[in-house]
Amino acid sequence: MALENIILEHEKGIATIFINRPEKLNALNRATIQELHETLKLVDENPDVRVIIITGSGKKAFVAGADISEFAHFSAEEGSQLAAQGQLILFDFIENLKKPVIAAINGFALGGGLELAMACHFRIASDNAKMGLPETSLGIIPGYGGTQRLPQLIGKGRAMEMIMTAGMIDAETAKTYGLVNHVVPQADLYSTYMTIAVRIMKNSLVAIAKAIEAVNANFVSGVNGFDVEINAFGECFATEDFKEGTTAFLEKRKAAFEGK
Repeated sequence: MALENIILEHEKGIATIFINRPEKLNALNRATIQELHETLKLVDENPDVRVIIITGSGKKAFVAGADISEFAHFSAEEGSQLAAQGQLILFDFIENLKKPVIAAINGFALGGGLELAMACHFRIASDNAKMGLPETSLGIIPGYGGTQRLPQLIGKGRAMEMIMTAGMIDAETAKTYGLVNHVVPQADLYSTYMTIAVRIMKNSLVAIAKAIEAVNANFVSGVNGFDVEINAFGECFATEDFKEGTTAFLEKRKAAFEGK
């Protein structure tokens, strides 16, 4: 697969996906969204990959929004199609991946960039990061899930203010809001997400996939998250990882999970 806007690195079970459009501050266009989808599908299917990191190339931007030049002259129907297709193949796709996906926000995460980070399972930010949804300043609204995920993460009132003012918040404010889990110096971003990824990899990938499914169920209309949790909990008992985990505990040794 030839990649023009993405750099993929794989190191000891950790796949790092760099969005690489430095001349556009890594802005998302349709080609990049498609490449991200294909790359994520590839690493998700790779049994050697246990954790996925998404970040931006360079030191200025994670993703500084969508590429406005692509849709400036769209009709209402074309705009709806753009949002629906993007949500289907990338944003919802990431949220429901069975492998953990971490956003490493290394600079500006605006508009579609922040929506991309919010679709990941959690977020780490460098101390120079700035985040916001500036769409209302362009006469539109967030279309890649921003109006839904931002209130889930930081509450309705704060989300309304961020969307209505189209303003940016810094990394420490984002941490206070609960939008990001950690804020570290930019020089420490790599070591931080690698350390967390290694901690995740020590656990059962099967159980983590079930946990992702159960947590996400709480935010799906008409789905009883408790029922999903109960079923997922029971299904874990039929896995080899459960047998290994409980046996290792009883034998007072570290478990060696195989993800089965």
